[in-house]
Amino acid sequence: MGDLLFCSGQVPIDPASPGGPVVGDIRAQTRRVLENVRIILASQGLDFRHVVKSTVFMTNLAEFQGMNEVYAEFFPAPHPARSTVQVSALPRASSVEIEVTAAVAAV
Repeated sequence: MGDLLFCSGQVPIDPASPGGPVVGDIRAQTRRVLENVRIILASQGLDFRHVVKSTVFMTNLAEFQGMNEVYAEFFPAPHPARSTVQVSALPRASSVEIEVTAAVAAV
């Protein structure tokens, strides 16, 4: 397990202004979530190329296309395995939450 980083689900909280989710559409929320993931990966000397699996939780799968457009900006090919699941609610009334697993030696 020492070769993997497990990043718990991130919601669109701005670290500069904690307390509530980023206000905005699914694109704005997804961007903030992935920026938060980027910060965590970077703290360990990793980036999105190291991610081997992600799970996306959404409260409305009808917004999948918007989430996916932003998601594609962050993950280079070859893309990691991904599951996307609709849930009834997320913390802090968020619309999206994303967790990732990164392999330290993936690149």
